[in-house]
Amino acid sequence: MLITVLDETGGFRRRDRLVRALLRVAAVVPVSPPHGGAEPEMTVVLVDDAVIAARNRADRGVEGPTDVLAYPLHEPDDAGFPRVPHLGDVLISLDTARRQARARGRPAWHEVAVLASHGLLHLVGFDHRNAAEWAPFEAVQALAEAEAVAVDRSRSAYRSLRAPS
Repeated sequence: MLITVLDETGGFRRRDRLVRALLRVAAVVPVSPPHGGAEPEMTVVLVDDAVIAARNRADRGVEGPTDVLAYPLHEPDDAGFPRVPHLGDVLISLDTARRQARARGRPAWHEVAVLASHGLLHLVGFDHRNAAEWAPFEAVQALAEAEAVAVDRSRSAYRSLRAPS
């Protein structure tokens, strides 16, 4: 999977770690292959609360910011339409992600990975209209947190092996 991260806030410093964790999560998410066998793609766009609140109001009729919005290019009922590589875009409020990360006692980039993974499930056709439909989201979010922790650990191990003191 190809993952592009666009930081419209200018305040996100863990892009490489985020992509590494998301690639690990995407490896287990059921993604239908695009037309022509091209690699699937997604875009993660990091915005602030004001931007996501405007999108939330315009697109869902809901006032105020939210943590994540997903804009799939395909809907489950798009039968007969060719699948293109780009699955869609996931917008994440970095402001909200940081607040949620503080409340959960984890690094902000871990929360962004969890939210991006949640958005990825929406891009491939999952939804959570009832309690039973939440199960895949809970599973992928737990996996995203575990992968974020693993990325941090591998980064730490790499740093300790680089140069003897």
